[in-house]
Amino acid sequence: MTQPNDPNQPPYGNQQPYPNQQPYPQPPGYGFPGSPPPPPPRKGRFLKFAGFGCAGVLGLVVLVAALTAGDGDSDDGGNTAADSSVSASAGAKKKSEQGGGGPVKLTAERAEFSKSILADGGDYTSVRVTVVNDGDDEVSVNPLYFTITDIDGTKHTVELGVDEEQIDTVDLAPGENISGTVTGKGTFTPKYVTYTDGLLGDPVRVDVS
Repeated sequence: MTQPNDPNQPPYGNQQPYPNQQPYPQPPGYGFPGSPPPPPPRKGRFLKFAGFGCAGVLGLVVLVAALTAGDGDSDDGGNTAADSSVSASAGAKKKSEQGGGGPVKLTAERAEFSKSILADGGDYTSVRVTVVNDGDDEVSVNPLYFTITDIDGTKHTVELGVDEEQIDTVDLAPGENISGTVTGKGTFTPKYVTYTDGLLGDPVRVDVS
């Protein structure tokens, strides 16, 4: 005989599913047939970042090259200007040393030695020089302000009083000039004469004709 509340009797014991009840569907998982493939890794952001990085590096290289080229042009320009200034200064100095371009104009030519009573009996070589004051201030002339350089490059200082026609010691006013000889000891072929106003001024050099 069956008890109404017997837990071992259906429908309260081993219950069977209702005939119309469907099992709950299981969510599809990766790797099961019919499951969608996993999404691909996001490469767009990396590629975008890499693109910006390459563009930045390229831009930096172009900027450095431009700055380098600009510095080079500036340096070249500065060097050209400095070279021009140095060349102009050297040209002015050379012109002054060649007997022109300053307040003193100088000419020189070979001359016969005229022995004075102060000459000692040795050999001497004389050069006749002419000094012209072409400036606005006085110019001092003294035999000691001259030197004679021969064709071998040897410089000869002036021997005082040995030639009777030695140039005088004077101060030339603007427009004045004076001529006389300067004499070196020994026999040699003079190449040029150099005059320095006051021994500390700018030298003026002229070839001996």
